[in-house]
Amino acid sequence: MSYRYKVASIFLLGFFVDCINIFMSAVALPSLSITLHVSSASVAWVANAYILGLTLIIPVSTWLAGRFGSRGILTASMLLFTASVWLCGQADSFHELVGWRFLQGIGGGLLIPVGQALMFNLFQGEQRAKMSTLVMAVALIAPAISPTVGGIIVDSSSWRWVFYSNIPFSLMAAGLSWFWIREAKSASLPRPDIKGLLLVSAALASLLLGMSLYGADYPAAAALSGVATGLIFVALYLLHYRRCSHAIIELNLLKSKKLSDSIYVYYAIPGVFTGVNLMAVFFLQNTLQFSARLTGTFMIVYAAGAFIAMTISGRVYNRVGARRLFTLGMLLHSAGIATLMLVEAPGDRWIIVIAYSLMGIGGGIGANTAQTTSLMDFAGGDTHKASVIWNLNRQMSFSLGAALFLMIFNVLLKYLDITAAYHATFALAALIGLLPLLRMRPLNPAKESP
Repeated sequence: MSYRYKVASIFLLGFFVDCINIFMSAVALPSLSITLHVSSASVAWVANAYILGLTLIIPVSTWLAGRFGSRGILTASMLLFTASVWLCGQADSFHELVGWRFLQGIGGGLLIPVGQALMFNLFQGEQRAKMSTLVMAVALIAPAISPTVGGIIVDSSSWRWVFYSNIPFSLMAAGLSWFWIREAKSASLPRPDIKGLLLVSAALASLLLGMSLYGADYPAAAALSGVATGLIFVALYLLHYRRCSHAIIELNLLKSKKLSDSIYVYYAIPGVFTGVNLMAVFFLQNTLQFSARLTGTFMIVYAAGAFIAMTISGRVYNRVGARRLFTLGMLLHSAGIATLMLVEAPGDRWIIVIAYSLMGIGGGIGANTAQTTSLMDFAGGDTHKASVIWNLNRQMSFSLGAALFLMIFNVLLKYLDITAAYHATFALAALIGLLPLLRMRPLNPAKESP
């Protein structure tokens, strides 16, 4: 195997670990909520803490790789991930679990941007598009397998084994990183922007906290103050960015239409889907009394539709163009979410299958197109910087999507019965998933990009 394919294998394995960690743990949240005696709004912090860890470390991951070497950083990241996963399974309290999830996010956040930048700098032009398709294939295989496996684990054993099951994969990624990655350190490196990093992390933490509190059993003032504080930190970062020559997030790269439009679409499709799927998990298990195993199997339907769509969209990308594929993906994805509004009883399984099929097809088209398009304007060092933005966006979209729709559901639950509240949440999600259509701009086809 050539060196560049070894690098690609390590990144894809690490990406797989990251994906199964997100989707396998989601199916366990209802059981975890009951065991640890926390509300559905609070249990979302099992995911939020992981995202905050990622947010803290992703922006400095490139600097750490340059300072200490890619091989050492990639190996250390997966060893830290392994240790924290074990500690998550050992947690005896909710707050303890949240703390270890934060540490787990730090471990996962080191591998993804460093591995992706290494891989994309070894594959250029149309080969980069092919590697993007492989990345999305992993992003589909993991959600297809992990919820079903996670459901079986929860039904037959304990939510703790949902975390333990990550360990073989993370240890494999650590070993391959140590033996396969060629060591390379930069001769001179600018100091990392710690102030900017703290501002970004504080902004995300405050926004997530505000959305988690709003609609739950907390005063509205506390929730609004959290959101307001988050917006203040965003404004402070914008001021800091203008004065800093090496800002932690290089916002100037967002002038790339390919990157910025891909980010909007990623929030509208994978981001919205993460929130919708989380709500569907609680709806199917707690309201319709489906088992965790049965709930997880619907993701196989999603992945099958997404795989077919991804394969076709990857082949026609250069001829059709990103804008048309983005539009089609969002329309189909939102149609699938809207179909969930028709689910009323346990016997409506075929409606759920249709809904997840449409979401899978739309999601496969939109997410694959976004992954392919996002970094096409960049090369060399800019690829690392753009990779940081892209991976922060990818992870934040998952967490913000979950927090947003949990907040919406909790607010609606005060005025509607539980089934109607779920249906209204799905309706709003379908509309939110179409918002990028209002600002979609023409994008040059991939073959015109460097």
